[in-house]
Amino acid sequence: MEGQDEVSAREQHFHSQVRESTICFLLFAILYIVSYFIIRRYKRKSDEQEDEDAIVNRISLFLSTFTLAVSAGAVLLLPFSIISNEILLSFPQNYYIQWLNGSLIHGLWNLASLFSNLCLFVLMPFAFFFLESEGFAGLKKGIRARILETLVMLVLLALLILGIVWVASALIDKDAASMESLYDLWEFYLPYLYSCISLMGCLLLLLCTPVGLSRMFTVMGQLLVKPTILEDLDEQIYIITLEEEALQRRLNGLSSSVEYNIMELEQELENVKTLKTKLERRKKASAWERNLVYPAVMVLLLIETSISVLLVACNILCLLVDETAMPKGTRGPGIGNASLSAFGFVGAALEIILIFYLMVSSVVGFYSLRFFGNFIPKKDDTTMTKIIGNCVSILVLSSALPVMSRTLGLHKLHLSDTSRDSETSKPSANGHHKAL
Repeated sequence: MEGQDEVSAREQHFHSQVRESTICFLLFAILYIVSYFIIRRYKRKSDEQEDEDAIVNRISLFLSTFTLAVSAGAVLLLPFSIISNEILLSFPQNYYIQWLNGSLIHGLWNLASLFSNLCLFVLMPFAFFFLESEGFAGLKKGIRARILETLVMLVLLALLILGIVWVASALIDKDAASMESLYDLWEFYLPYLYSCISLMGCLLLLLCTPVGLSRMFTVMGQLLVKPTILEDLDEQIYIITLEEEALQRRLNGLSSSVEYNIMELEQELENVKTLKTKLERRKKASAWERNLVYPAVMVLLLIETSISVLLVACNILCLLVDETAMPKGTRGPGIGNASLSAFGFVGAALEIILIFYLMVSSVVGFYSLRFFGNFIPKKDDTTMTKIIGNCVSILVLSSALPVMSRTLGLHKLHLSDTSRDSETSKPSANGHHKAL
């Protein structure tokens, strides 16, 4: 009888592992396909020639797509965990949601952490060096020579980073045990290095999010059609058409020797055409789009920004006056044991909306900074080097988002205590989800 119970338990464990692996694969496949079409939308079309460089670009494209899919998964995991917790509380005995358990959530977090390390320290450096490589002098040119040069550069980069971290640890903490622990790459070095990068991502989020919150109104104002109050669009379009014709005549009348004036007039003509396109779009927009959508979106942005600032302010006050409000990391109700909000499902939905709004604001703020302004991708005109830079930046921001949200008090999810099925999950090596 005990043997049958043991076999039944092993079969159940096997089927649960197969189910979780299948779900993880399907979710990642969907994210990969979406990420591929997003990158293809911005990738420069001139890089698609059939030669050696085209093969290199294609490999870098696949690696960048993988990284972007991992970034999207890291962003979606926190809302997925919150909504899964509420579903498990609402339907604890439902047969059709038995696959949604603590073991699956922990497995997804562990995979996201593992793939984030893989993309950040292996795939993206390999894609960049592979894109810039030409092969060592004296060797036969080709893909193999470029791969060899890329691998050598990766080894040198790994030794450089290992040396810098080892020296920094020796300067900060002179304990011999701490310096010797850096020799253990898997258990200490990689988690320590990833924690440092997550800290940099949190600092970058703290810098970008306020800028993004203030820029969201401007960005949405550019995307939406503003109400036409006391404006005559027909007259403006007529004036801008006359100006366009005048610039076109001046441009046709100039000789080819006046290169500077021609370039200046072409730029001015392009600006006039862009303004004319915007005016025509405003004219074609319906009354509902002009008078209802724009005010509703602006009011919604104002409400979301106010709620975010209010929650952060309340959390800071709680941290100042109540030490029990500090994030405990490994303590908490876990998945499926208690609701994360006093308002139940509505409160959880509000948390998810605020988390997405925080991420979008941080991305907008990132591209609004002067130093990162050149990273903005352009449709059908973005080089692979710039795509790699964008994927790395988004990966760093998305990896720091859960820790940032937890620190600011936007969610109270704990992933250390599992639900009724979490005993089958294995703990993460780098403790990425423990920070939550």
